[in-house]
Amino acid sequence: MSSKSNAKTNKPKAEIGWEEYFMGVALISASRSKDPDTKVGACIVNANKRIVGIGYNGMPDQGIENNDKIFNWKKVPKKSSKHLYVCHAELNAIVNKMSADVRGCTVYTTLYPCNECSKLMIQSGISKIVYLEDKGFKRAIYRASRFLLEKTKVDCCKYKGGPRKLRKALRKLFM
Repeated sequence: MSSKSNAKTNKPKAEIGWEEYFMGVALISASRSKDPDTKVGACIVNANKRIVGIGYNGMPDQGIENNDKIFNWKKVPKKSSKHLYVCHAELNAIVNKMSADVRGCTVYTTLYPCNECSKLMIQSGISKIVYLEDKGFKRAIYRASRFLLEKTKVDCCKYKGGPRKLRKALRKLFM
């Protein structure tokens, strides 16, 4: 594909690789989150490079009318935390999957997974996790996640280009 845009067909100027594409889908999914502090997206991909699930962090919505009013990000119950209520992006991607089985799939996620999401991915048969950012959390939930993923031999690696390179590659597509 040419690196210059064809004005008659409005084709993008550049082409991105598979990892950029899937991490880009995770990043776009993250933009759906209403969390004012941390927006996370996830994209599950099978061995044939087909997207089988996507998700973002959000409050429960099944059977709940006006969930945005009930689970307001800023107004959680007193002495509580949004973390007790939010459904993480990885969980939503697995729950909303379009495939009956995610065994052997790769998850592209914009943030290193917590221990709960790691347990769910392990139990679902996910074989690889590619994450965009690791906030460097020293909290027990991230230490536990690392331990779980190492012991179960789930391949977990940081996205090779980092957030800046990904955003630059995606911007080049439409400039």
